[in-house]
Amino acid sequence: MSLNGNTPSARIVAVQDDLVTIESLVDANGDYQPLIKNEVIYILPSRLAADGRQEWLKAEILRIRGIRADAQVYESTTGVGVGDLVVQSGQQLSAELGPGLLGMVYDGLQNPLETLAAQYGTFLPRGVDVAALDRERQWSFKPLIRAGDEVTAGDAAGSVAEGRFQHPIMVPFDWPGRWRVEWILEGSYRLDDPVARLQRCDGGRAESRPLSMKQRWPIRQSLSQALVRLGKAQREYPQTPLTTTIRLIDTFFPIARGGTGCIPGPFGAGKTVLQGLISRYSNVDIVIVVACGERAGEVVETIQEFPNLADPKTGGTLMDRTIILCNTSSMPVAAREASIYTGITLGEYYQSMGYDVLLIADSTSRWAQAMRETSGRLEEIPGEDAFPAYLDSSIRNLYERAGVLSRNQGGKSQQGSLTLIGTVSPAGGNFEEPVTQSTLGTVKTFLGLSAERAYRRFYPSVDPLLSWSRYHAQLQPWYNEHIGKGWSARVEARLADLHRGDDISRMMQVTGEEGITEEDFILYQKALLLDMVYLQQDAYDAVDVSVPMARQLRQFELVERVFKSEPLLTAEGDHERKQEIRQYYTRLTGLIKNLNYAADQSGDYRSLLASVETLLEATPDAVSVPAEPVK
Repeated sequence: MSLNGNTPSARIVAVQDDLVTIESLVDANGDYQPLIKNEVIYILPSRLAADGRQEWLKAEILRIRGIRADAQVYESTTGVGVGDLVVQSGQQLSAELGPGLLGMVYDGLQNPLETLAAQYGTFLPRGVDVAALDRERQWSFKPLIRAGDEVTAGDAAGSVAEGRFQHPIMVPFDWPGRWRVEWILEGSYRLDDPVARLQRCDGGRAESRPLSMKQRWPIRQSLSQALVRLGKAQREYPQTPLTTTIRLIDTFFPIARGGTGCIPGPFGAGKTVLQGLISRYSNVDIVIVVACGERAGEVVETIQEFPNLADPKTGGTLMDRTIILCNTSSMPVAAREASIYTGITLGEYYQSMGYDVLLIADSTSRWAQAMRETSGRLEEIPGEDAFPAYLDSSIRNLYERAGVLSRNQGGKSQQGSLTLIGTVSPAGGNFEEPVTQSTLGTVKTFLGLSAERAYRRFYPSVDPLLSWSRYHAQLQPWYNEHIGKGWSARVEARLADLHRGDDISRMMQVTGEEGITEEDFILYQKALLLDMVYLQQDAYDAVDVSVPMARQLRQFELVERVFKSEPLLTAEGDHERKQEIRQYYTRLTGLIKNLNYAADQSGDYRSLLASVETLLEATPDAVSVPAEPVK
């Protein structure tokens, strides 16, 4: 039996939710077609769809036992029965790579949702397969090599313009050996059109292959690691910070460009707004947002907002340089698990071109829960909280695909990065649960959101007493060159003041203000000022929403002057003096907070700065810290 040229090679022998067991069939020669782990298969339900269409349900082989295998199905298995036929693709679950990815909204299997909606309506039918990239759109191809040149996998054969980006068309990454160019074209072509023909020339099997502008890559295999093994790239140590223009992150808890970070927090703590600000204002070229198992309302909000948000880098829309992959909580669990791998593969693809890519995965908790459900159905031995025993290694393998990649293309050295930030949604805000703990053992920046700070409207609600970054020492050479020596020590000093201020606050809750010294009360007020005017940032103010590093440095130096000064007190008695101290720092806090809302060098800015200077100069021990411009 053959269906459109595809011969079924297996059949269903058991169905359990989205997990099926298949058994190989004997072919005409009496042999079994081999089953391959992670191979994509298609289930053909014997009962046709309501419109008479034969459904092709995509699935992936997870475990092989002789001539039987367990596979997870990426769509509903309603109507799938024992005896239904299975077609093997012979390929692993892969992402389609090529021009046209930017600006797209996909599901976790890279099905273009807008195209599906246009063809089938709001409610997507089951068993429909649509190409990830538009096959009819034409691209202006410019060759970078000539007939007779020799190339290998990953070499750029030409390029096309994808928006404001130059998109190299590379020799497929899985082509073995060396290839000689027989001919190459120039002009406008579709993705499936051959733009060149290459012939094997390294003494291997004689063959000639056409080269088009698209290729595929297995999502569970690291593309950057494959390029390193081929000798086409080198992994570098991240040495520059990811500038987010969020003061709390850039100053106290930096993330390296090409590094890793996580944002765990309870419901309502502001994760969605924070990751939106990071994706919009970070100094990266391309943003990939993976909505993995989040509520449909949040995903729809993201899809609707991004096309309307102005891109501060280009003046266009943020969607022009963004790819969104969404698998909401109402979509199949198996597809949720694959969505993060698909997003990382697309990120590695643009990283290999020399672009800086930021991938935000929201949330890895839902991804881990999808693994837990699949593991339970496979009857694997569970670990803590019923998560699979390999949860920790899976999380490590995920974040290890981030990094900095150096390549030499056409005699020019280029460097690309993939920064991976995952949000975690621990139940009840419990940071001791397995997903959060495994993530904390892997990433190098931890931005822990606090329900208490969110309740007090302290945004971003990142708890400075709980969060940390291991990138301070790694980025110190960059800080020494661009900001000035001793920057890390200055930041650590202010962080220590925050911790000391918190200790004093707890002591006051027990003893009252009269139970602490005047010196401690002043330090507590200074720590509170640092929190109010520097750590907090207004995402809905046109000025304060995004603060460049140069302005951050000026604000930080102003805060340092506050810490190095003492108020000039005139009152007698402990209670009256502390009341005067409180009034002084309350006034100073209000002035600096209003200064944060004033545009640089505007009349309001100069007036407010003069008022702050006047207040600071009225102290007996005011110390001025000379400003060093950011280079």
